[in-house]
Amino acid sequence: MNRRNFLKGSALTTAGLTLAGCDTLSGGTFTYPKITAMSPKKLKPNQKLNIGVIGVGGKGWSDWNPMFKNGENIVALCDTDRDQVDRGVAEIRKTNSGADVKCYSDYRKMLDDLGGKLDAVTVSTPDHTHAAAAVRAMKNGCHVYVQKPLVRTIWEARYFEKVAKESGVITQMGNQGSAGDGLRRNVELLNAGILGKVKEVHVWTNRPVWPQGFTRPIGSDPVPSNLNWDCWLGTAPLRPYKKDIYHHFKWRGFFDFGTGAFGDMACHTMNLPFRGLKLKDVVAAKCLEIVDKNDETYPSKSIVKLVYAARWGQPEVDLYWYDGNLKPSAEVMPQVIATLGAVPKTGCLIIGDKGMLCSTNDYGQEAYVALKGEQKMRSTSKHEALVDIPQSIERCKSDQYLEFVNAVKGTEHNYCDVDHSVPMLEGMLVGCIAQQVVGELAWNSRKQLFTGGDVAKANSLLRPYIRKGFEY
Repeated sequence: MNRRNFLKGSALTTAGLTLAGCDTLSGGTFTYPKITAMSPKKLKPNQKLNIGVIGVGGKGWSDWNPMFKNGENIVALCDTDRDQVDRGVAEIRKTNSGADVKCYSDYRKMLDDLGGKLDAVTVSTPDHTHAAAAVRAMKNGCHVYVQKPLVRTIWEARYFEKVAKESGVITQMGNQGSAGDGLRRNVELLNAGILGKVKEVHVWTNRPVWPQGFTRPIGSDPVPSNLNWDCWLGTAPLRPYKKDIYHHFKWRGFFDFGTGAFGDMACHTMNLPFRGLKLKDVVAAKCLEIVDKNDETYPSKSIVKLVYAARWGQPEVDLYWYDGNLKPSAEVMPQVIATLGAVPKTGCLIIGDKGMLCSTNDYGQEAYVALKGEQKMRSTSKHEALVDIPQSIERCKSDQYLEFVNAVKGTEHNYCDVDHSVPMLEGMLVGCIAQQVVGELAWNSRKQLFTGGDVAKANSLLRPYIRKGFEY
């Protein structure tokens, strides 16, 4: 395991990201370093990918394992937790006892050593290092599978998109429900206009199931011998290690590391309405209700209203987000209550002038519909008015992980590339900022700026903090 000396000195502030000789995002105000990238290798359908894994345990395990079981070559494992790397090596050697797997605790070292030799990289780290690792990999000509929510800030989202398109690599955001036949069928039905003009959407989740709504704990604890704490912090400002506070799972609620319940779950629960209604730009956001607001972590509960712009003959859409087990009122969904008896614990409700559709899980796989005049809902797969609507979206051959592998080999289309993931993520991240800034905000996607409300504070949250030594 490569361990770097603990980095000291001044950190690169967000203002320092505006560098001389930077490119300006087309139509916007962000600046980025000039991009020099290697071209990805051309692969044939029967070739095996050489894959580097950044983030071995946790969600990472379920990201790289399907690719490995498909026969792809896992040639490098990187995790700041040595125990997870050892576990990964043991898993690989069950199949190939002589496998030569390079092991790292620092993704920078892995990509410096192997970047030109890798075909693809999986990134399944805490949110704050997604962009740093993935952008470095893409510049080395690596295709990238990156766990949701792709990146942590709007600046990073547009930079990720820019690098992906200029380097020509395949990308896939890890919202695995996108591969399901049910989700894709329900998107087709909404695209066909079964609900007419839609002006209102409600999306809710039982998350967070990790701590949120508290301030930073004081003091420090000894760093475990198996953990490279400096590389775990990565781009984030230095802070002392505290046992059972950040590593493994509880980082999600912290502004410096995660995106809270909104960033964690909206990539799943908003996926159906975003795709089905062909939503694009958010123009306004406001946090309507918040519990345990503070300056360190996301709230324990909240309701956020996003306003999506009118498009393609469709009106503006008010999308209401609920987390912390808050839900929309039963009064807005009488057909759902008549059919299911209660508001589902998670899901989304889409209301149009010709009916309503309710998804009853995180992924939009199962949904019920009541068309105008109907008192109860029926499954979208069984409603006689919908069965003849033709298929218009290609179905996934296996799962989202192998869809990515096949897209790299040119035999399948990746359904969650930057053309989808970045626009959807932008609205979600505007919502995350609304949880931190009081009052209504006006967002201009073309300029990539807040133009109404507390613009000074809101705009200060668009860019990441990047610590010296972790620039990308």
